[in-house]
Amino acid sequence: MNTILLIAHDPLARALREGALHVFPEAADQIVAVDVSPQAAPDDTLTAARAALDRLPADGGVLILTDLFGATPCNVAQRLADGQRTRVLAGVSLPTLLRAVSYRHEPLEVMLEKAISGGMQGIMQVGVTAPQNQTLRTATHDQERDHHQQ
Repeated sequence: MNTILLIAHDPLARALREGALHVFPEAADQIVAVDVSPQAAPDDTLTAARAALDRLPADGGVLILTDLFGATPCNVAQRLADGQRTRVLAGVSLPTLLRAVSYRHEPLEVMLEKAISGGMQGIMQVGVTAPQNQTLRTATHDQERDHHQQ
């Protein structure tokens, strides 16, 4: 079974973990959070993240979810990832995490793809009317709709 390592700016990693455990309490051993404080040196964050990674079971892959591409949490995650047993996804949200947890029994690549689609599908404009009166919009890709634009 795959596991999840959350590395994000304090207190986001811990908050996301708690949100996931609200829905999937049985996944407590499979989700570890590392919050990065503003004062933390990158090397100290790397040490904490490596220790968290070592606490996860070694029998499956690890999806490392981080909040912001190019920031310290993501840079640390990239240093931990090997592209085989560990993969990194930046831009984590609760929908992303919940989808990843839902597919933790699948191969790591499938889990990664499902997490990405969960994040994308979790972003939507919500109308001011009651949910039953809102129309469901089918997902389209910009490339399909505006194929002439790059």
